[in-house]
Amino acid sequence: MGLRVAGDGDVFFVAGDVAGGQHDDLELVNRFLAHLKGRNFARATRRAYAYDALNFLRFLAGQGVGLAQVRPSDLFDYLDWQIQPKRTAGSTVVRLSERRGAAPATQNRRIAAVRGLFEFAVITGVVVKSPVPAPRRTSGLRARRGMLGHIPARHSRPGGRLVRQQRLLPESLELAEIEAFLSDLASHRDRAMVLLMLLGGLRAAEVRGLLLAEVDVGRRQVRVVGKGSRERVVPVDRPFFAELAAYLRLERPADCATEQCFVVLRGPTAGQPLTEAGMRRIFRTHRARSGAARVRPHRLRHTYGTQLAAAGIDLLVLRDLMGHASPETTGKYVHLSAETLAAEYSAARRESPW
Repeated sequence: MGLRVAGDGDVFFVAGDVAGGQHDDLELVNRFLAHLKGRNFARATRRAYAYDALNFLRFLAGQGVGLAQVRPSDLFDYLDWQIQPKRTAGSTVVRLSERRGAAPATQNRRIAAVRGLFEFAVITGVVVKSPVPAPRRTSGLRARRGMLGHIPARHSRPGGRLVRQQRLLPESLELAEIEAFLSDLASHRDRAMVLLMLLGGLRAAEVRGLLLAEVDVGRRQVRVVGKGSRERVVPVDRPFFAELAAYLRLERPADCATEQCFVVLRGPTAGQPLTEAGMRRIFRTHRARSGAARVRPHRLRHTYGTQLAAAGIDLLVLRDLMGHASPETTGKYVHLSAETLAAEYSAARRESPW
């Protein structure tokens, strides 16, 4: 059996049959993933890095190269490999479904995972020097804060993202799309989850992980543990709490002892926390039925941020509400609509002498 990512609850590791020196590489990867678990990295981050490490190991196996032999030039070959089509032996035809086609953001995330793996390899004495350029971070907002940021850097080197990414504005949703999607939802639970993203700006993982004890109905706010285990308190409007009350009264199993607020409602896993796959299924089903094809959890969150920024909220307040580590991320929400730009331009032209 080939390499694959396996999981045991909250633990992820790479498993499968390997040959020769790949045993040592596989052991190093799994030690690295265990290290991330020990440092309390988010489950979603560790899962993504496990798949990124698996992707890199598959590339190395095809090149006949072990981790200890990787050179900087191999990393650029790895980037090329991610966007090249897959070919079967003796074939000159590439099916569209067989294209790797990794997006620039995916490539950069994989390189970040490989960088972290080699930082770990250096610290543990497996290799002498990392072949991956380190991000250019000096002080302040761009200070060193990688996954091994608690370990002092011996040398600072230039580098960072190896693939240029487009600077895209956050995608928000139109009112008609949101109304169509909400109207199609069949349960109070699902409407409460969507409203929590739209009216509170929570990420999908934060909604799934929200504890019932952290919902303050009296103050109309929720306490959220977000990325990097950062806590924040978020006020949420009345429509969310109305749907939440109906969900708790009518839908959540009466004998449910699960700490998480949102649980499975039916079937053999009723009463257990809603899973990532379960939430994806909800969105996929109702996108298809409602015709609101653009509605996704992150776009609901982006709509929240964009509307607050357009209303003139202080950016430091918006940063805290959305749980951003950097003001640079929050700044992406400050953009003017085409109508506002046109109106401001017309007003300025009226005052112009020519």
